[in-house]
Amino acid sequence: MAETHPILVAALAGFVCALFFSSLPGPINLTILHEGTQRGFKWGLFIGLGAVVMDVIYCAISFTGISQLIDHGIAQTMMRVMGFVFLLFIGFKFLLAKPEKIPTRLNLAIEKLEERIEQKVHPHSAFATGFVRVAANLGVLVAWVALSATLLSTKAFFSKEEWVDDSTPAKAACVGGVFTGALLWFLFWSFIVSRGHGKFSDKSLLRLQHISGLCLIATAIYEGVRIAWHLTKQTI
Repeated sequence: MAETHPILVAALAGFVCALFFSSLPGPINLTILHEGTQRGFKWGLFIGLGAVVMDVIYCAISFTGISQLIDHGIAQTMMRVMGFVFLLFIGFKFLLAKPEKIPTRLNLAIEKLEERIEQKVHPHSAFATGFVRVAANLGVLVAWVALSATLLSTKAFFSKEEWVDDSTPAKAACVGGVFTGALLWFLFWSFIVSRGHGKFSDKSLLRLQHISGLCLIATAIYEGVRIAWHLTKQTI
């Protein structure tokens, strides 16, 4: 049991993270919402499957790069602070979202980059659409970098070990959990959308975005308290 414990924790961490972050309002969920109602469950599901594959690739890349930076305690603390700031930033971004968003220069630049990538690849299938949408969204890679840093450097609240142990089996288990969690969400979302027949209004999606923002802020505060407690113990 002691040998499999880090694997189970890593798989659970990947599953929960993927399930939660996949459910946040974003390009893939909106694409499935718009096209799933028109083309049905299977089309929406394959969009989600393409997104899951690219998500897993970004997740694996993040774990490979971040693991080389957490050998020292200071680096671990910096990684945890980075994850805390990221969660807080995204949380407030969702919480303060408005129906009509005024685009900033950064948003416009990101959108142009994403459009260029999509125009060059020009996906025709549902799977390719989901895959390219995630590949073109650099925010997804940034998110996984922050998440992998947090998971590798933060101890689980029910264990003395980190959420993801710095070992190949644990990382593989986490990536497997990410695949499973994201796939289950898109399976569920595609089914709901295909049966909803346009019942999801912009107002309901905005409300969901606000709720997601509150959850992210609460998670960030919890992690911030744990970081402060850890630093206090080191000082004492």
